Amino acid sequence: MNALTSAAGQSALPLLASRDLDAPMAWKAGVPVSARRFLADAQQLASALPEGGPAINLCTDRYAFAVGLAAALLRGQASLLPPDARPDTLARLHESGDRCYALTDDPALVTPGLERVLYQTAVSGEVAADAVASIPAFDGRCHAVSLLTSGSTGVPQAHAKRWDTLVGDVAAAVPRLASLLGRPSLDGLTLVATVPVQHSYGLESSVLLAMLGGAAFDSGRPFFPADIARALAAVPRPRALVTTPFHLKTLLLSGVELPPVDFILSATAPLSPQLAAQAEEALGGPMIEIYGSTETGQVATRRTTQTDVWETLGDIRVHAEHGEAGERFIFAGDFVPEPTPMADILELIDERRFRLLGRANDLIHVAGRRSSLGYLNYHLNSIPGVQDGAFWLPDDVADGVVRPVALVVAPEVSNEDIVAQLRQRLEAVFVPRRVVHVKALPREATGKLVVRTLNEFARAQLAADGDTVRLTREVPADHPAFPGHFPGQPLLPGALILSEVREAIGSVPALVARLGAQPTLAAAKFLAPVGPQSTLTIELQPEAGPAGGVRFEVRCGDVVAASGRWVRGAE
Repeated sequence: MNALTSAAGQSALPLLASRDLDAPMAWKAGVPVSARRFLADAQQLASALPEGGPAINLCTDRYAFAVGLAAALLRGQASLLPPDARPDTLARLHESGDRCYALTDDPALVTPGLERVLYQTAVSGEVAADAVASIPAFDGRCHAVSLLTSGSTGVPQAHAKRWDTLVGDVAAAVPRLASLLGRPSLDGLTLVATVPVQHSYGLESSVLLAMLGGAAFDSGRPFFPADIARALAAVPRPRALVTTPFHLKTLLLSGVELPPVDFILSATAPLSPQLAAQAEEALGGPMIEIYGSTETGQVATRRTTQTDVWETLGDIRVHAEHGEAGERFIFAGDFVPEPTPMADILELIDERRFRLLGRANDLIHVAGRRSSLGYLNYHLNSIPGVQDGAFWLPDDVADGVVRPVALVVAPEVSNEDIVAQLRQRLEAVFVPRRVVHVKALPREATGKLVVRTLNEFARAQLAADGDTVRLTREVPADHPAFPGHFPGQPLLPGALILSEVREAIGSVPALVARLGAQPTLAAAKFLAPVGPQSTLTIELQPEAGPAGGVRFEVRCGDVVAASGRWVRGAE
């Protein structure tokens, strides 16, 4: 699909909402950047982009990202938005067979195997009025972006979005947000976002809300509380903070003096009413939560301090379906391209309003009772003094019952106090058998906890008490050892399997403390071959006593490929 205007008879949708082209569309380090400057920059970058595509947009500066998104559309190319820029993620995208290339604003970023386009913003200077004759438009059916999320296997899963879907998403959100603010529109509003722009929520609620909704956005992505305060202070009012529950809680606990905002947007996990009230008191604006998914985009909102009921955006409707897999809740209508189930359990009030009860995949059963990890985490994080926390359900069973474990960041609250508080809030079977204090939880940039990452983190924390640690490693098809071991029948050499085990031990602080910096291999057996694209499960079992070693097994599926034992090395 080629850029600019669409063919006759097809619906053309503009790149920008109707707006004053000389008014700010972005702010970069406190300097306003006009929509006219943005269009000129996008046209200039488009002329420098290579043929083919799609463009893998890795820009971290929000303005650079937006220019790259627009430039790719101008060249008739979609933008791929991966969850990270790790070499293995980029390698998988490169293997897809497309003529993709990496667009980045980081000169130091390595993009193995990919052609790289480096974009460095220069927003100073005026743009002549005749340099941008009009706002370009595109066929609404064109493939605009693919949002990539990492599934449980770690392989990015692509969710393609058409341009009309993105335009419709913002068109449905703007009237709701404006009405909650008591404003006729979002014109003149500036958005400061802590969320990465490659995430669906970060894309919709910062760059697209400016491009298609009339607002403006700050180009940075402040993370630390002091940086967030500075970013807010650097842009004029009305202004909004676009954030997540994790980032918001960290911000409020920091004690940093915060400039007032006109509203706060939050998504990625439900907020507690207590945290929402604290945020409104500290920042001065109403707290608005957004509900949605990568597949559907944002589909509902609620004012958290006033109600626990969500209301769908635009003409979106939700209904329940009953099937072999149980009850599913389907969102359809308006900009949602096709009826889409959510991975959540809802209580429907009517086809437009609902309560969120928890995620379908985080339901747990303990001693015949059912609950949701989201519900348990809500109560854990509501305890005064708990800065962050998460429940985790281990694989082991005690007395025929799986006992939950609570991981907490709570330096001034004792285990006994946490358990006592939870006894008042939860059924007895869900009160954790163990509370583990940690310095921080392994959250992603969006504030989310990935199940696999949390599993490995929790097992690593419990290793000090003798629990088995299970870590997984992927063996790539193009591992450099395969050509020599052996042509026609590639095998991973035993020395490299041991290296994977050694690296796994080094990632668990409790095991490093037990074995020292240079452990000694006491025994090893190689029992089955390991080939390309294998998933290795490495089990590390600390032996009894503080001076014991660590036994290991490496499994490929149900087959034990290697086993052995490491002991403490000579100091």
